[in-house]
Amino acid sequence: MPSAGLPVDQMAQHSDKFQSVGHSSMEMSSLDDKDLEFEDESLISPVGASRKTCALETGPDGSLADISKTWTVKQVGNRLLNSIHIVIFQSKLNILLLSGPVAILVHGLTQNSGWVFFFSLLGIIPLAERLGYATEQLAFFTGPTVGGLLNATFGNATEMIISIYALEHGMVRVVQQSLLGSILSNMLLVLGCAFFCGGICHYKKDQVFNKATALVNSGLLLMAVMGLLFPAVLHSTHTELQYGKSEMALSRFSSCIMLVAYACYLIFQLKNHNNLYSPIDEEGGQVEEESEEEDVPEITPSEALIWLGILTLWVSFLSGYLVDAIEGASESLGMPISFISVILLPIVGNAAEHASAIMFAMKDKLIPFCVVIGWCMGQPMDLNFQLFETATLFMTVLVVAFMLQEGTSNYFKGLMLLLCYFIVSASFFFHVDPAIGT
Repeated sequence: MPSAGLPVDQMAQHSDKFQSVGHSSMEMSSLDDKDLEFEDESLISPVGASRKTCALETGPDGSLADISKTWTVKQVGNRLLNSIHIVIFQSKLNILLLSGPVAILVHGLTQNSGWVFFFSLLGIIPLAERLGYATEQLAFFTGPTVGGLLNATFGNATEMIISIYALEHGMVRVVQQSLLGSILSNMLLVLGCAFFCGGICHYKKDQVFNKATALVNSGLLLMAVMGLLFPAVLHSTHTELQYGKSEMALSRFSSCIMLVAYACYLIFQLKNHNNLYSPIDEEGGQVEEESEEEDVPEITPSEALIWLGILTLWVSFLSGYLVDAIEGASESLGMPISFISVILLPIVGNAAEHASAIMFAMKDKLIPFCVVIGWCMGQPMDLNFQLFETATLFMTVLVVAFMLQEGTSNYFKGLMLLLCYFIVSASFFFHVDPAIGT
């Protein structure tokens, strides 16, 4: 029934207006909801962001597409600045990165090998630490097995780069002694610092570690000593079947065997007996790590790969200046080349481990690797480290194995290891390498 006072045609017009207004308001609310959904989705996931960008780029006048492109460029720029801030400016040690350009300037202006060596040495220290950091960030996304392989490979990237560059220039003794010094510094200096600092912080009790793991590592080191001892004894006793050839053949065969042993060790560590490398409590039981204390990655996998490439190139570039200045630095600083190779170069390559001093890192895998690399390069890189170096390594392994046999650590054990390293350092300072001297 029509209302009184209103004609039928006017009522129809008013109803049409109300329907159109209601319809338009429903459309506006639905559009607003869609916009909010797109905004929320773009903030949460990159897929939503790409959808929003595609939708804006289809605008008829092109203005919305320009805005979306600007918004995407800003996102990339912000992410790039954040990555640079994390990798370059977050670590206070990176102030030493300025030493790299200084070394290049000194080399170009003065040709002073002592200062070039000094600044190159300082410039490589933060690069070695950042290489370890980028490797750890990448290991977050690869799982424990691949992450362990990455840490085993790129964790020693600085030493491998310096060794390969020295091999290219025929400096075989420098490579041998620097790899030997890497083992000595990790067994005595790094482990000693870990024991000493931990013992000082917890002086009322002994810290514990997995004794079975220490025995496995000690066995690998003894195997490495055996591989180095036999070529040296064969050379010193003049009992080679073919002089100059048998020693090299034995070295290459032993290197391949040690690489196979290291590959089996990785499988043993990461696959079959990974529980041996879990932290333990004072009673020897395994400690379950809480998920709340787990670290989270700070950069993406692509960023970690890019930084690994950039840092590796910069280390390679500075390694050239470092290796070329070794002989001149030895003369200008009055230091034997053996002291520079055994003591100074390994400290630079292991800068991150020396700074943290919290773990016992195995380094014997680099020696057979460099023998194989020298084999491919046609360089006479062998396992004859001379009797003095081999005897030093043998005594060091015995001392460390004796310190680890109880499965406990304290500040006194750490002090003993540090004092042993000081004795080794002094012995190489007064040692004249007969191979270089001739």
